[in-house]
Amino acid sequence: MRARSAGDDGDLDMADHWVENHKRDSWRRQAKASGYRARSAFKLLQIQERFNLVRSGDFVLDVGCHPGGWAQVAVELVGEKGRVIGVDLQSCAPVEGAVLLTGDITDPMTQERILAELEGELLNVIVSDISPDITGKWDMDQSVALTLVADVMDFSLPLLRKGGGFTTKLFQGVGVEELIRAVQPHFSSVRRFSPDASRNSSSEVYLVCKHHTPWKAPKASIRARFETELDVLLGGGEIAEDPEPTASSFKVRKKKTKDDLEED
Repeated sequence: MRARSAGDDGDLDMADHWVENHKRDSWRRQAKASGYRARSAFKLLQIQERFNLVRSGDFVLDVGCHPGGWAQVAVELVGEKGRVIGVDLQSCAPVEGAVLLTGDITDPMTQERILAELEGELLNVIVSDISPDITGKWDMDQSVALTLVADVMDFSLPLLRKGGGFTTKLFQGVGVEELIRAVQPHFSSVRRFSPDASRNSSSEVYLVCKHHTPWKAPKASIRARFETELDVLLGGGEIAEDPEPTASSFKVRKKKTKDDLEED
């Protein structure tokens, strides 16, 4: 057995990095060969293979659709009788068979445009690969990403049919369990899934929700319930609003004056 030298850890890191890059290049090559705009298309295909989320004839909303790989897959899955609407902050080159909107899904004006495209119909499936701008400050990025997911759900779940499905990207970390608990009442099945097309080093995971149960939905929004649980987790709810008074043996002693000293 060979003893590990001082440089072995660096060699292993370089090897892992090479394997990771090779894997990413492999998915890129497959995407290019298949006519998809990004390797992320295979993430949705693998979710579909495992969970059969989208069916022929479905009406699908694709949130965070740029550069269009998921929209391409969704169009293939729903077929000629289905419909696909995509939305993203970045403009996206047209995808045949899909309507792609440019705008912030949390902005009321963008939401009105989505509602106009729905024309009163309900969605069968919502797929979301949305991600906020990454600052590099992990705690901040994690918090913003989870809050964004909650906001997307609060807007889109009322538009989802009974029995419909939803999948969204999450980044593992503080608050994930709390968000999942806030989502669970809305579906009979909520599971985490990591597609092979995701990077080995990535903290991303996909939440796959099936069988929408709108009649079980709590009155409070997902974001409100998520933030309440997160506040408790981080210690924000430890102080009681009206603490009980407690007796104290501490007494204020009056300082003696000159007159008091003369009397003594």
